[in-house]
Amino acid sequence: MNKFVSPYSPNTDSDRTEMLKSIGVSSEKDLFKDIPSKFVDPELNLPNPRSELDLHSELYRLSRMNKTPGEIPSFLGAGSYRHFTPSAVKQIVSRGEYMTAYTPYQPEVAQGTLQTGYEFQTMVCELTGMEIANSGMYEGASALAEAALMSVRINKRTEVIILNSISPLYIDVIKTFVEAPSIKLVTANSIADLESKISSETSCVLVQNPNFFGFMENLESISNITKKHDSLMVVSSDPISMALFKPPGDYDADIVVSEGQSLGIPPSFGGPYVGIFACKKKYMRQMPGRIVGRTTDSNNRKGFVLTLQTREQHIRREKATSNICTSVALIALSATAYLGALGKNGIRHIAELCYHKAHYAASRIESIPGFSIPLKGIFFNEFVISCPISPKKINSILLENDIIGGYNVTDLIKNGMLLSFTELNTKEEIDKLVKILSKIKY
Repeated sequence: MNKFVSPYSPNTDSDRTEMLKSIGVSSEKDLFKDIPSKFVDPELNLPNPRSELDLHSELYRLSRMNKTPGEIPSFLGAGSYRHFTPSAVKQIVSRGEYMTAYTPYQPEVAQGTLQTGYEFQTMVCELTGMEIANSGMYEGASALAEAALMSVRINKRTEVIILNSISPLYIDVIKTFVEAPSIKLVTANSIADLESKISSETSCVLVQNPNFFGFMENLESISNITKKHDSLMVVSSDPISMALFKPPGDYDADIVVSEGQSLGIPPSFGGPYVGIFACKKKYMRQMPGRIVGRTTDSNNRKGFVLTLQTREQHIRREKATSNICTSVALIALSATAYLGALGKNGIRHIAELCYHKAHYAASRIESIPGFSIPLKGIFFNEFVISCPISPKKINSILLENDIIGGYNVTDLIKNGMLLSFTELNTKEEIDKLVKILSKIKY
């Protein structure tokens, strides 16, 4: 059999010949002629096979070369955070019926999966102060980009203003999303700059709170400016912070998104995560993703169903709002179990610990000669320090002393380092960080 033809393809030889003729090539090989021959089926220089025991030992040896957060103190955040996850969360999400669950096409046999989606939505609404939420997005960055596209569908405007205090990684994703539909992206450097740039052409204003540098934005002023022009206010907010500070819904936000990783999901090399997406009820029909609803059956028993599915697989493609699908259901379950285990008081306690530990660290670091906090205002669990030497060199010194330092933001703030603190950072760890920083010669 031709190596280019899958043995599982139902197409006959005559089917393939007809298809090739239709696109103007004579063989399957012609489909790959743009690829240099040296890259087509290259010889792989693989080592000899090893036993499972030997392979496990080798991988363990390699893993021990890493310096892992938890084994040593870590103050790295910038969008991905270490939080304590109650043991019950792992036990729940490890159950077989959840681990193997996929899209609940048949609600009668997927009531457990549907109910967890419903509970997730409910908790998201309580956390964000919004009226309605979907059952999850891929992650925080694409959720914010999807919110920008949603605003354009709602008010038929093609300009989006983005505050420059949003995460640079998020901005890159947003730029990718708005390029194809030719949406104009305008950057505002401050609230005053926003007020001068917003107009009747502005679809929405994108703001992150706390922003990338850890500080709280003036959502009340931004909301007032946005509403004057009948634009939408879209807020990307840290979920833990919303347990301590007023949620965006209290500032009349139209769409609220979030990176849900903080809710019981380990950093795990960057994913998989879950995006949170909530909005006002009147915009529900333009929301991407799926909504799980609660109803009753013919015997008056409570049941759960997919109420709204705006995914192109379910409806006509031209009416679909997004291709967001099902890969986040298990991660959303983790967030749901985490919030359920902590409860309202528990998550607020976590938020308070993050806040107070960050402020304790800030007061200690600011007293070290050569270090300062260049940005002023209210911050949650992160803040930027200005260092006397390059953050790269400081992080190298910290690592030599078994400490994972902060995120280098020199390209945004001169000698800037973004430090993050959560409930997992002990006072002893913070004091050790301060001690090492105070000994750095410059």
